[in-house]
Amino acid sequence: MRAPELKTYEDARDWLFSLKNRGSTYGIERMEHFAKALGDPHRSYPIIHIAGTNGKGSTAAMLESIFRAHGYKTGLSTSPHLVRQGERIQIDRTILKENQILEYTRFLMKVGETVAAKNPELYPSFFEFMTGMAMLHFQRENVDIAIVEVGLGGRLDASNVVDPEVSVITSIGLDHCEILGDSHRKIAREKGGIIKPGRPVVIGQLPDEAEAEIRAICEEYGCELIRVADHYGELGEPYPESSLAGGYQRLNAGIAMTVARQVQQRFNLEIPLCESALKKVYWPGRWEERMLAHRKIIFDVSHNAEGARWLDDNLSKLTANAAPSPDVIMGVMGEYRAKALIPVVSRFARSITFVMPQQSRSATFEELERFVPADFQGKIKRSTVATLFPSKGVCSMDVPSDHPIVVTGSIYLIGEIWERFLEESPVGQGILQDF
Repeated sequence: MRAPELKTYEDARDWLFSLKNRGSTYGIERMEHFAKALGDPHRSYPIIHIAGTNGKGSTAAMLESIFRAHGYKTGLSTSPHLVRQGERIQIDRTILKENQILEYTRFLMKVGETVAAKNPELYPSFFEFMTGMAMLHFQRENVDIAIVEVGLGGRLDASNVVDPEVSVITSIGLDHCEILGDSHRKIAREKGGIIKPGRPVVIGQLPDEAEAEIRAICEEYGCELIRVADHYGELGEPYPESSLAGGYQRLNAGIAMTVARQVQQRFNLEIPLCESALKKVYWPGRWEERMLAHRKIIFDVSHNAEGARWLDDNLSKLTANAAPSPDVIMGVMGEYRAKALIPVVSRFARSITFVMPQQSRSATFEELERFVPADFQGKIKRSTVATLFPSKGVCSMDVPSDHPIVVTGSIYLIGEIWERFLEESPVGQGILQDF
């Protein structure tokens, strides 16, 4: 694949987007060849590798905060991004700038051409480009440790070329079933593919059959298995708090602390400083409250069946003690996610306004409305992001000022809104989100 000359970031963005037209092969063979051609940069620094249906991004941000609080230079690799592509690759929480992405893309294009010279099928995908970019950037910046989030699944994810200090599996739920399998056991087998021989494995609270599958893999590979419940018991008061709201974030904090204890001697970590670092974590869009003209607006990425459990908990607390019911803005990727989330929202919402994010997998209005319970008494509306958020700092919803607005569902929806609500002008990087 002969790549064109790239003169601007927009050129690089559009060319990376064009890789989607080539399709994608789920597997790590291409990434292994690509990483080797780059000199295997990921072998030059220690890595913590995190998989899970939910919570992996928040847990990654918590661990990054812990290591940075101890004076370590950190690399953070996550996906997808909310607004800017560079959010995927961060050094000490500073995102990769557009001009850096342009330069890396120019370089990586040439490496990709070399790899594909003998076999065009080995030309890297967009996600493999971003994974290679992160690995190379972390090496060039001489990070002390990298926290790497799995993109999808684990066993065949591009990031699975790494050999981590610790493998982490935050949760197992029924999501991406068409790729990962239709049971907790099958999905656990895919996510457990990040487990490496002899490396410790930390898990969150998993369904019984999922935990049994992970335990079997650990026994096969000679890995120590550490459950968050071994330190904190069932989810409740003993779990540490963080700056992120919601009960599920206490579980993620417990996982992060459990990982920290596993590498405590290796990195000379101080437990009180670890706990203090959890109070300084920022991970956007996770039950994040902002004020809009004296009205509370909450942004929350609750995008699947497992997330519905925690959305229920947060909405219950929001409306406790006869507090005003929220007006909800909602958009979801896929009908099966809508089926899990919409009945939860319907129990608490005064009104629900459905929108369709500009992604090919967005559930249609008809699909969304199909799952509104027949006994829902509030108003059901259809709208667009552009109508609801016409410019920076403006929300056009005509609702009483004492009723909070909750924006929930897909991470792509939150990103699309934030580009209009928080940025001075359009950023135009949303086309690269759904990779």
